[in-house]
Amino acid sequence: MDNISIASEKPKLSFWEIWNMSFGFLGIQFGFALQNANVSRIFETLGAEKESLPILWLAAPVTGLIVQPIIGYYSDKTWIPKWGRRRPFFAIGAILATIALFIMPNSPSLWIAAGMLWVMDGSINVSMEPFRAFVGDMLPNEQRSKGFALQAFFIGIGAVVASVLPYVLTNWLGFSNEAPDGQIPDSVKWSFYIGGVAFLAAVMWTVFNTKEYPPEDIEKLKKENSERGVFTGLAESFMGIFKMPKTMVQLAFVQFFSWFALFAMWIYTTPAVTEHIYGTTDPKSILYNEGANWVGVMFGVYNGVAAFAAFLLPKLSKYFGRKGTHMIALFCGAAGLISIFYISDPNLLVFSMIGVGIAWASILSLPYAMLSSALPFDKMGYYMGVFNFFIVIPQIVAAGILGFILKNFFSNDAIYALIIGGTSLILAGILSLFVTDDDKEKQLA
Repeated sequence: MDNISIASEKPKLSFWEIWNMSFGFLGIQFGFALQNANVSRIFETLGAEKESLPILWLAAPVTGLIVQPIIGYYSDKTWIPKWGRRRPFFAIGAILATIALFIMPNSPSLWIAAGMLWVMDGSINVSMEPFRAFVGDMLPNEQRSKGFALQAFFIGIGAVVASVLPYVLTNWLGFSNEAPDGQIPDSVKWSFYIGGVAFLAAVMWTVFNTKEYPPEDIEKLKKENSERGVFTGLAESFMGIFKMPKTMVQLAFVQFFSWFALFAMWIYTTPAVTEHIYGTTDPKSILYNEGANWVGVMFGVYNGVAAFAAFLLPKLSKYFGRKGTHMIALFCGAAGLISIFYISDPNLLVFSMIGVGIAWASILSLPYAMLSSALPFDKMGYYMGVFNFFIVIPQIVAAGILGFILKNFFSNDAIYALIIGGTSLILAGILSLFVTDDDKEKQLA
């Protein structure tokens, strides 16, 4: 493997080689799932009002907007003989994220918790962005859907375990799910501690069990790096949005509406379910905490579905094409989110999450498979980082307008944020049909 350059025609890898290079996503998603399922709960426990939640959540997309293009750019320009191109970033991000996961649930005030979200999300992004480019680096085009699907599988498994941890610790292991006013329950704290350990262990498994292809010309890379200053690199990172390939531009619109919907779901599922189905808005009440734990189970279900749906998507893509399959999956997600409005029995929410899980599996894999087919080898990390703009910009937009919309048009009823999210997924599905895709998998079917 060491004698093959990243720009050369790459051989197919075995299942276990793809397994090892994807395993780190198990840990990364542990961190993200704990964040997505519990941060609104932590914020409300520490005194946040419902209309302020989107603003507090701005940390996640803003750190991604800043961190991912820079990390993508510099990981393209990195080569350390023992550690490779992407793996140094995996390791650094994992160490920082683990520290943040230990500190977050011990935040003594709302604004410290908000600050820790910035640190935690930024650290997770340092690890995550190079993993997207890793698949493009290591796999030939015909294996990339499989590579991204295996990443989606590990994302699903990691998120299932992380999402249900507070419920499991409370109901199976006897951890307290209540705490004095302004403090986080032990069930949440220990979930974050376990998540920190899992994050570090899984990412380091990939770091130590994967080798990377060296650049085509290492001396040329060293020369370019010596001539390019830090500020030049930063400027190039953010100017990439004006140099996107056609397929990337088309996918940008699909991503915008997909991630707008996801952000609405992550912010508002807890207040929507606790109010609309459990009938409470008091974060100190037992009923609220039961509902919040059940949201963790719901998130575990959609991630579990995603883990297994990820293996079906490459097979469906051979018949419907990647963009057709993506449209179908997004429509399933839309149906899942909108159906929550009509449900009164919490147990039935599991069925809503099946549709969401199918959409999540596709969002995590097929757009990246389509994009990687349209990118040059030597700028894979750079463009993957730029592509992240269209994950974080819709989240910033959602944070800016969802609170206003709910307050002024829907009497601050959080359930309508999920309906807006479902509508956004429908639009994303329609737009996916207009993507130009070099779909070799369908050609080989």
